[in-house]
Amino acid sequence: MSLAVLCFAVLDSLSKYLTRYYTVSGLVWARYTVHVLLMLVLFGPRMRFGLLRTAQPKLQVLRALCLLGASLFMISGLRYIPLAEATAINFVTPLLVIALSVPLLGEKVDGRDWLAVLLGFVGVLIIVRPGSALLTLAALLPLACAVCNSLYQIITRKFRGAENPTTTNFITGLVGSALMTFTLPFSWVTPTPTHALLMVCMGVAGVSGHYLLIKAFERAAPAVLGPFSYGQLLWATLLGYVVFGALPDAGSLVGMAVIAASGLSVTYHHIMRPRRRA
Repeated sequence: MSLAVLCFAVLDSLSKYLTRYYTVSGLVWARYTVHVLLMLVLFGPRMRFGLLRTAQPKLQVLRALCLLGASLFMISGLRYIPLAEATAINFVTPLLVIALSVPLLGEKVDGRDWLAVLLGFVGVLIIVRPGSALLTLAALLPLACAVCNSLYQIITRKFRGAENPTTTNFITGLVGSALMTFTLPFSWVTPTPTHALLMVCMGVAGVSGHYLLIKAFERAAPAVLGPFSYGQLLWATLLGYVVFGALPDAGSLVGMAVIAASGLSVTYHHIMRPRRRA
């Protein structure tokens, strides 16, 4: 999990840097196309058409569309918002999953979880507080990314182990790459050799992060892994400083802490609840 969130932080850092020179749609196309090509090289010879074998094609496509939307919103937001702050806003995803699991999955959510959801949004408001430079429409972009990510995770839950994770990962990349190909005539800018290499690194970071995430969840419960996911906030802060010379101000740090605390409280609650019953 720690390596996965490092990959995602690197992906966001590269995306933010490259938005200075290229369109968002072109970068998203590059990210997903490298994703697909890598999976064909790594798994194609062994799985062949098994890479596309799924019992739930509609859900697979819908899941892929949610992640594509998350990518478009996040990279668009990174054009205008510092890396650490955008990452922190996106970390309301686990809290949105709680809120949306009630109408979409029929799950029961108790008062402590609802309090955590509320605190998470308070953390977002602290980051984009009135009077700060972040209080713009651009701040809604990472929040929209969080909504797409939460739907993506809820759909993944619906699979309940019925789908091959490699197939799911491949279809996600294939749908993203295929759809963004249609935007190339309107958005493509030929990259320099150095920038082309960075685009390849984006795809490698993305597919590696998702692969490591799948492997992590094969070995441990989500509640156990949850705290480690917040390492991405630390990586985003470090990379934001090293690459862009930007550090969060005191208010943003407080907001990040509130979001992290709300998410960690949910994790703790869900770990302790089965123990109390036992």
